[in-house]
Amino acid sequence: MDATKRKALESAGWKVGDAADFLEMSDQERQLLDARVALATAIRRQREAVALSQKELGTRLKTSQPRVAKIERAASDVSLDQLVRALTAAGGRIVVKNVNSKARKGKQAKGKRSGAVVLEVTSK
Repeated sequence: MDATKRKALESAGWKVGDAADFLEMSDQERQLLDARVALATAIRRQREAVALSQKELGTRLKTSQPRVAKIERAASDVSLDQLVRALTAAGGRIVVKNVNSKARKGKQAKGKRSGAVVLEVTSK
């Protein structure tokens, strides 16, 4: 949506947001959804990069082609474990990095640090 249209809608009293705003998702739920979608996208890209069909990837995972299609869509009945297994079966890899950042104001006592984990999805 362009800025002019957004501004006009907001001045008319409308709220502009994304699906997560509409569903009133918490920050944790957003992060989990973002991770699932990023993994699913990486699986499809990796599978295509190594010229595997969904059926061939399904054979590697000991599952069916329709299940691979659900994995690549990050369907709600697909677990994170299945997403990770599919990525590695397609030849991708996940690198987990610990990142410490200073706590934001009001979230933790002064001087304490909060931990964050970054998942880096790469090809082998």
